[in-house]
Amino acid sequence: MLKKLQLKSGVNREGTRYSTEGGWFSCDKIRFRSGQPEKIGGWAQVINDQFLGICRSLWTWISLGGAKYVGLGTNLKYYIALAGGGMYNDVTPIRDTVTLTNPFSTTNGSPTVTVSDVAHGGVTGDFVTFSGATAVGGLTLNGEYQITVTTVDAYTITASSNASSTAGPGGGTVTAAYQINVGDEIQNSLSGWGAGAWGGGGWGVGSSSTTAIRIWNHDNFGEDLLYGPKDGPLYYWDQTAGLTTRGVALTSLSGASDVPTVQHLFSVSDTSRFVLAFGCNDYGSSTQDSMLIRWSDQESAVNWTPAATNQAGSLRLSHGSQIEAAAQVRQDFLVWTDTALYSLQYLGPPVVWGSQLLSDNTSIVSDRAWATAAGVTYWMGNGKFYRYDGRVETLVCDLRQYVFSSFNTNQTEQVFASTNEQFNEIWWFYCSSGSTVVDRYVIYNYIEKAWYYGMMGRTAWIDTSVASDVPMATDYNRRLLNHETGVDDNATTTTLPIEAYITSSEFDIDDGHNFGFVWRVIPDVNFTGSTAGSPTMNLTLLPLQNSGSGYTRGITPVASVTSDMSVAGENSYPVVRSATVPVDQYTGQVNIRVRGRQMSIKAASDQIGVQWQLGSPRIDVRVDGRKS
Repeated sequence: MLKKLQLKSGVNREGTRYSTEGGWFSCDKIRFRSGQPEKIGGWAQVINDQFLGICRSLWTWISLGGAKYVGLGTNLKYYIALAGGGMYNDVTPIRDTVTLTNPFSTTNGSPTVTVSDVAHGGVTGDFVTFSGATAVGGLTLNGEYQITVTTVDAYTITASSNASSTAGPGGGTVTAAYQINVGDEIQNSLSGWGAGAWGGGGWGVGSSSTTAIRIWNHDNFGEDLLYGPKDGPLYYWDQTAGLTTRGVALTSLSGASDVPTVQHLFSVSDTSRFVLAFGCNDYGSSTQDSMLIRWSDQESAVNWTPAATNQAGSLRLSHGSQIEAAAQVRQDFLVWTDTALYSLQYLGPPVVWGSQLLSDNTSIVSDRAWATAAGVTYWMGNGKFYRYDGRVETLVCDLRQYVFSSFNTNQTEQVFASTNEQFNEIWWFYCSSGSTVVDRYVIYNYIEKAWYYGMMGRTAWIDTSVASDVPMATDYNRRLLNHETGVDDNATTTTLPIEAYITSSEFDIDDGHNFGFVWRVIPDVNFTGSTAGSPTMNLTLLPLQNSGSGYTRGITPVASVTSDMSVAGENSYPVVRSATVPVDQYTGQVNIRVRGRQMSIKAASDQIGVQWQLGSPRIDVRVDGRKS
């Protein structure tokens, strides 16, 4: 008899592969559209170049003149690029500019140069730009260098060639412009005294914690850009000054008054035009208050001093010990602390902004672990997912066990979320157990209420915007990518196939008391969007002797292993498109021999130029006896 394999949308790993019968159990690089699984779209590099560092923050906007910009914040630099391509323009702020006298010392035959600068304030990896230098040891060292700190008063740089002699100190009168200190790529473990909170460890034992990774906060103030590293100061980039101009400290602008010198997060309110700083220093203090919210006067990025004639002000949240994340939604902000969720709303003078507690005992794993789509905000918490649409609810997740049973809790700051609105999806990227880089993603389709997952290394993501009609992301090759473009992996100049698959849960004949023999499969596939001349995908039937056994790979007994010669092994067959007009024409049927008590079906592709969607294939199966 012909049996239609019509499986429900989404992947479910909350049960066993048999108890989730009627659905899908494992996958990679697929999505669901109208209930049917299909391969995801491809990606391609935007700029044929690489930036320095690991990018954790992306932002896009458009100027009044129509120029489309992308801001990229890495652990080493901050760049602005034109969305259509071009180059990465370094706008990393300068923290200090000093004049040095004969700072360089060289060693014959070596490119390593020692630089003397008392109390330079640098850390290894920082960047410095020298100008005005004269030759020393055959080297003229004007230009940008990355430093390696040796002492508080000296560091080394690497020249582009070897010195011709041992010389120095020399170089004459040199101007050194130091960029702000670089940050960490990953969270690094600390232990011992000072590593954790006061009293956090036993007497004489100390405590442990992790260092923070470098994440940039950024937002527009009109066509200009406000940006700054998390737990650092704010900087301002003036669009009219051009892409070759670096940002300057917000405190240095005309009219600056009581500007926060440290902020955990900040945002610019869309409708009311306030700059809000979360987890910042209070007025007259340089100490960061992790629960304090301050805002500037309306229509001003620089005036933060409260007065009867303006709307600048502040408030302090009470539930929790630290503000973790903030999201602008509708006409207000959602603000997460480490234990609660608040709503922050504009009320007008004299209160200006007011807070309302929405939920207690609520968590979020990182400041970027949230995304808003169709008026609903979704986020990843500690061991679960949430949604907010006027009330806070736990989001039912068919992959909760799969995600959190292999989740690196020491790298939670790397977790980030974004939308893929074209396909009604929320994506979360995270580090699996044992990995210190982002290597996995999980997706929730909020229209179909379906979950699916896969493997992918991305460091930041932003959905379609005024600057791009497709999502943009960054990867560990230090490249900016357009997603959902083409059908292949074009992250580099070499095109690679996207290997995609999906495997069903087990299905059986009757209630599994009979063996089934499958002798024919009738595929149901379309290859719309493929660029290959003869795109191919493979369907595989995977038989099992029973729900507790492994898939049967063959019928030949293995030494010392009991094997049933009557249980046929798996059978794979290609489905190849042969014509496209008027509709896809492809392999009509395949004669096979597969026998088992339970079976799974797998669809997969690993060919360049292939796009596919799987419908409802049918198998011709007959009862083939019983087996105890």
